[in-house]
Amino acid sequence: MQLFAQPCARCRRCALPVSAGQTLCGVCVTTDSTLDAALAAVPYAYPWSGLVLEFKFAQHPGWARSMALLMRSAPWVEPALESADLVLPMPLSCERLQERGFNQALLLARALIPRKTEAHLLLRIRDTPPQSSLSRAARLQNVQKAFALEPLHHAAVLGKRIVLVDDVMTSGASLSAAAQCLRNAGAAHITALVFARAERAA
Repeated sequence: MQLFAQPCARCRRCALPVSAGQTLCGVCVTTDSTLDAALAAVPYAYPWSGLVLEFKFAQHPGWARSMALLMRSAPWVEPALESADLVLPMPLSCERLQERGFNQALLLARALIPRKTEAHLLLRIRDTPPQSSLSRAARLQNVQKAFALEPLHHAAVLGKRIVLVDDVMTSGASLSAAAQCLRNAGAAHITALVFARAERAA
């Protein structure tokens, strides 16, 4: 599978589209974030949204390599991966992993940079309703205290530069909650890297 995408200007902190020459969107200029940066390869829109759904729910884990190649070609991604100490996939709950059979974020992370990927450091300790069915406020509440670090390796993120990998960023609630968990453990810098970004933070 060959994928091609036209890069667009995106906010450095939340990855929403911005005008050429802008580095931050209006919201990120005036508010704090648990993320230091956010990077995305494509918009979560046709044809990419359909590809993501097929990847996750129609058993196409082999597409991860092509998707990761497109992610690596997006602006600022290569430097983020090279400067990272750890690359952590967004974890699934045990229930969701059993249902799906694989963690799409882990496949993407391993395709991006396997030598830095840690599969079991960040844990999802609480199963939650799918984010897609919720409002923004409900999404933020939904993922509170949903993430934790593996207890025996809690110090592994202290002072580290971390890239969090996922397939899609919509509101950013899940990524922000995971980033807060890492921030509480002393992570020095956290970048979210996703394949697709919703053009509006629903």
